[in-house]
Amino acid sequence: MTATPSAATAVVGVIGDPVAHSLSPRLHNAAFRALGVDWVSVGFPVAAGSLPPALSGMAALGIRGLSVTMPHKSEAARLVTAPTPVAERLGAVNCVWPEARGIGGDNTDGDGFLAALARQASFDPGGRRCVVVGAGGAARAVVAALGDAGAEVVVVNRSPGPAQRAAALGGPAGRVGSAGDATTADLVVNATPLGMGPGDDLPLDPALVPAGALAVDLVYQPSPTAWLTGLRARGVVAVDGLGMLVHQAALQIERWTGLDAPVDAMWAAVRGAPGGGPERR
Repeated sequence: MTATPSAATAVVGVIGDPVAHSLSPRLHNAAFRALGVDWVSVGFPVAAGSLPPALSGMAALGIRGLSVTMPHKSEAARLVTAPTPVAERLGAVNCVWPEARGIGGDNTDGDGFLAALARQASFDPGGRRCVVVGAGGAARAVVAALGDAGAEVVVVNRSPGPAQRAAALGGPAGRVGSAGDATTADLVVNATPLGMGPGDDLPLDPALVPAGALAVDLVYQPSPTAWLTGLRARGVVAVDGLGMLVHQAALQIERWTGLDAPVDAMWAAVRGAPGGGPERR
């Protein structure tokens, strides 16, 4: 990224509502600086119902790509003309770009999650028992990625219908379970928003997670959440969701630029980042 963007600068961004405190532009711009390319990333607030003209404007203005966050992921999956297989399967898109056939769309959340597990904890989910709490968009991406990696995936959620749909993404080894399944898990993931607000209930009783398991809270602001604090007090290795945010953004960079993402530079840009507010992915 050059010091002063010009008419020749390639533009990408993040769209959602809200986006004022999104860390995505910080991540993207750190990558562009490290790569030495004349690209820039900015935030575009796009209210619910305004996604179709926003995507049309992307192509018209020559914007090279957009990171899509709440509340637009499901609608983006319906609007893109060239979704990747994983985006089609999840019915959710978090990355779009203009192409000859119209608008391409991908979902990098699941692969970003697996990359974060490998980097932060050297965890290979193949053959492991994994419990995912939640059944929303982030949970579905995590369940599908873990199932594809050969894990047994148990979905714990209050509403049975969404739980069943999420568990189906885990393949033959995906099933709906209960909180008690955490007691024999190798990996426990909070994929709900619980922990983002003060006074939130815990997504799962920390006492149910065995000391030898790995726990991941996809909430990364505030950090640590009360759930992570409770887990660490019991000796459980527990990490927040910043790793998933970094690695899904790295995959977006690679999609847009065709270059290997400088993941170390992206990590350095967000460690202790001031003013980084919650971003529901």
